[in-house]
Amino acid sequence: MQIMEFNWLGKTLIFFGAVLILVGGVFLLSDKVHWFGRLPGDIMIRKNFFTFFFPITTCILISIILSIIFYFLGRR
Repeated sequence: MQIMEFNWLGKTLIFFGAVLILVGGVFLLSDKVHWFGRLPGDIMIRKNFFTFFFPITTCILISIILSIIFYFLGRR
């Protein structure tokens, strides 16, 4: 019987653990970062009893940052 190596599983768990730590840190620091989510270009429409908020610029910024991170992680 052949023993399977689980190196990929350990690396994957460490990666997702690091991501969870970063996300938790963002939530802890969210009160101190007031500009995040209120960048120029984010759409907010307020009517009488209705508020629509679409953070398009924030989404683009997060997408660029994650693309750079995954680009460097994917290189071997």
